[in-house]
Amino acid sequence: MKQNPKRETPLVSFVSGPVVKASPGHLLSMNEMVEVGAQRLVGEVIGLEGDTATIQVYEDTTGLKPGTEVLGQKMPLFVELGPGLIGQIFDGIQRPLDVLKERWGDFIKRGKTSFALSREKVWRFEPKIQPGSLVTAGTILGQVRETEAVTHKILVPPNVSGEVKRIVPPGNYTLEEVIAEVETQSGLVVPLRMFHKWPVRMPRPYRKRFMPTVPLLTGQRVIDTFFPLAKGGTAAIPGGFGTGKTVTQHQLSKWADADIIIYIGCGERGNEMTGVLTDFPRLLDPRTQRPLIERTVLIANTSDMPVAAREASIYTGITMAEYFRDQGYDVALMADSTSRWAEALREISGRLEEMPAEEGFPAYLASRLAAFYERSGRVQTLSDEMGSVSIIGAVSPPGGDFSEPVTMHTKRFVQCFWALDKELASARYFPAINYLESYSAYVSAVSDWWTEKTGPEWQELRERAVQILQEDAKLQNIVKLLGEEALPDDQRRIIEGAKLIKNDFLQQSAFDPVDTYCQPLKQFYLLKTIMHFIKRLHDIVSARIPLFRAMELPVVEKIHRAKYTIKGEEPEPFLEIMTEIDQQMDALLERSREPTHESSR
Repeated sequence: MKQNPKRETPLVSFVSGPVVKASPGHLLSMNEMVEVGAQRLVGEVIGLEGDTATIQVYEDTTGLKPGTEVLGQKMPLFVELGPGLIGQIFDGIQRPLDVLKERWGDFIKRGKTSFALSREKVWRFEPKIQPGSLVTAGTILGQVRETEAVTHKILVPPNVSGEVKRIVPPGNYTLEEVIAEVETQSGLVVPLRMFHKWPVRMPRPYRKRFMPTVPLLTGQRVIDTFFPLAKGGTAAIPGGFGTGKTVTQHQLSKWADADIIIYIGCGERGNEMTGVLTDFPRLLDPRTQRPLIERTVLIANTSDMPVAAREASIYTGITMAEYFRDQGYDVALMADSTSRWAEALREISGRLEEMPAEEGFPAYLASRLAAFYERSGRVQTLSDEMGSVSIIGAVSPPGGDFSEPVTMHTKRFVQCFWALDKELASARYFPAINYLESYSAYVSAVSDWWTEKTGPEWQELRERAVQILQEDAKLQNIVKLLGEEALPDDQRRIIEGAKLIKNDFLQQSAFDPVDTYCQPLKQFYLLKTIMHFIKRLHDIVSARIPLFRAMELPVVEKIHRAKYTIKGEEPEPFLEIMTEIDQQMDALLERSREPTHESSR
């Protein structure tokens, strides 16, 4: 009797949304990239049990049925890294959305894909090494001028080392052309191109990791002075609907002291992501006076796109960030938002029938969050450059409840917590960062930098300001019951001082051309001026002079307007205001000591 030949292609046996099972599973490997069905839907093996493989499909599985073929690609889910990344808009699995639109229209059709990086575009390659040179993983072969703002350095892939047998002369080449050949110790000649592939779930290697001690300047006073973020650090921006998470990340994208911006729209609403995609190309980069998109990579994976691709999007983004870090750049990655990413995990986990943990999230939510945030850092690269990846993740807790699992687990793994406040946002207070619930573990780490750039008083001024805000919060409970007039002047001094800190320092106008960005030295002297005025208020109260007389002094209006009128970082205008404070306060004290007409008689 003739036996049927052994089947060599796995077939689909089960479909539940983005989760597909296929057998025989021994033909596939864990995390292997696969293509499902005649439409070649992209997927990834996420589980092997017995002879059954569980596959996560990154596209819509409507119409998929048992018996469909699954083709293994013999490699994990990867991204292409090379010239052409900057200025592009990708989806969660690095499909170029502008190319897909040109070929198939406004809606992404299933199974339609394209190379992430153009194979036709020609790049001007400038070699940096000679034939006969010994290269190792991460060595810079040459460079390409990708945009006016970014010089793209072509690296030896991390798994290649040996002697350069051939390298092309300066000229124009496509990504497919071989630009160098390296002979390994085993005698194998490896052809190198201007791009290479890298698995998204595998961190890229580096030589040495350093403590984050240099602040990532954002020009936002509440962040830089009160809750600073260091280059290579991690931060979370939690807040309910309408508190300004996306707006804050846009402001940071424009002004942050980073060379490259990676913006991941992970599960956000389509209209919000449309705003990002239309605004970023038009925004003017304050550093280069060129379009901001020339140093930005956008990853758009809106809430109506396949949920599994949302789960992959943050890994796609962080891998690109590590690639630019390896070139010696400081990279800021904006993930908006990790809550939507966690919801994708929850949906896929439910379809896998895994045991749920808090609020239905999978038990491995914490470890996945940790693995993501731990890919940040300031490092010495394999080519001995200094680079960093700073991660700023937005969190969208339902109803603004910071005790929900995603926010609580995120707090365990980030060192900066910028809590957005619904009441502040409703009062049109920007940035709406709650100065009582927020914190930063980088204050002591960056204090040496601030002390060197500004002055030895920086940390003391910051601590005194925070203390005044904390005392004010306690007094506000009494004010709500009895009114401010019921308090003695010594306590009202704290309230008036807190108003100055909140309104004239922490609050910032993104629409004012002067106030939208505040230089470090200006931040220091503005706070010093406000704190000097608060200190002199103590003298007024001690002399039993009514507090309102001090608050009516002409110099108070100058303090209110300083953030709008004083440009640059010159300290002289602030020193003049502090001199006026002393003169007017001393004059007020002097008048209080003069004998009245009645007492002179």
